[in-house]
Amino acid sequence: MREQQTRQQAGGRSYRTLALLVAGFVLIMDFLTKRWVEASLAPGAVVPVTPFFNLVLTFNRGAAFSFLADASGWQREFFIGIAVAASALILYLLQRYRGELLFCLALGLILGGALGNLWDRITLGHVVDFLDFHLAGYHWPAFNVADAAITCGALALLWDAFRGSRRQR
Repeated sequence: MREQQTRQQAGGRSYRTLALLVAGFVLIMDFLTKRWVEASLAPGAVVPVTPFFNLVLTFNRGAAFSFLADASGWQREFFIGIAVAASALILYLLQRYRGELLFCLALGLILGGALGNLWDRITLGHVVDFLDFHLAGYHWPAFNVADAAITCGALALLWDAFRGSRRQR
């Protein structure tokens, strides 16, 4: 019954497939850009692109902003578990709210990013980061396409939450 109501309210549209396509696109772009940077730069190399942006090659064993990067090694399995659990939850939410365009697109971005970094953790033991933004000698922690997609997806989820689309229905 709820499924039917959600589909009727969305004009019968399901955005789950679109979200999965977005996730696949993010996953592919993340993979290709990381492999390109690995093939083009030596670890620790810095290539200035603009006065505020460099390409670098760094390896992050931690999470966002290198959180837990210096831990003894247990963090790899921990972050793999979190990524798998988050991906399963996202797939469930995509099924449940498949009629919600912004919500599904946001989840697609997050799923693609989570899977991109998960691939690195499983195959390499670390995440490849290469985007380095800086201003007046202060550098934002290096990140990658997956991280950018996760951030954009999280911001879209916040926007969607403030719009209150599911609460009103």
